[in-house]
Amino acid sequence: MKEIKRTKEHRIYQKKSGRYAVTDARKRPVNGEDKATILLAEGLVAAPKQKAPEPVATEETAETAEETSSEPAAESA
Repeated sequence: MKEIKRTKEHRIYQKKSGRYAVTDARKRPVNGEDKATILLAEGLVAAPKQKAPEPVATEETAETAEETSSEPAAESA
């Protein structure tokens, strides 16, 4: 592993795979949200993209769906 950055609180390493490892001052690994926060603060990773909110059905769309489903099918002669 290659050491990228060293501060009083933590050390950041880059693995051969390109991923990052973070250790605290006592050389214990830091994981989870703490690790993500450190890497975001140092600018080594981008913030995760947020999912687009699902479209909420409005009253108009619900009414048009009901109208189309309740209409009798046209018979062809």
